[in-house]
Amino acid sequence: MLDPGRLRHRITIERPVHTQNSTTGEITTTWEAVVENEPAAVEPLSVREFIAAQSVQSAVTLRVVIRYRPGLTADMRVIHGDRVYDPQGWLPDPDSGIEYLTAPCSSA
Repeated sequence: MLDPGRLRHRITIERPVHTQNSTTGEITTTWEAVVENEPAAVEPLSVREFIAAQSVQSAVTLRVVIRYRPGLTADMRVIHGDRVYDPQGWLPDPDSGIEYLTAPCSSA
C-alpha cells in the first residue's frame, strides 16, 4: 500500500519529440511534457542499494515513486526542481501491479 504522505515532491515527466529538418535532413530532439506537477516520492538510494547498483555498472542514484500511470517508457525523463533524471524503466508495484510505479533513475 502506497502511503500518500510519501508523495510530497512534484515532478514533470517529459517524452522526446524527434523532428526532421526538411532541408538538411537533420533530426532534432525536443521535450514535451506528458505529466506536470505529478505528486511523487524522490528518494536517494540507501548505501546498500547504491553499492548493489554500482556492482552492475549502473549510474542509478535515486528512485522516483508515483501513482500508477499507464504508458510511461524508459526513454522519457523526469524533472525535479532544476534537476533532470533518466529513468531506467518503470516498475509496477509487486502486489497489484496497478497501485504505483517505481523508476530507478540516473542523473542526465
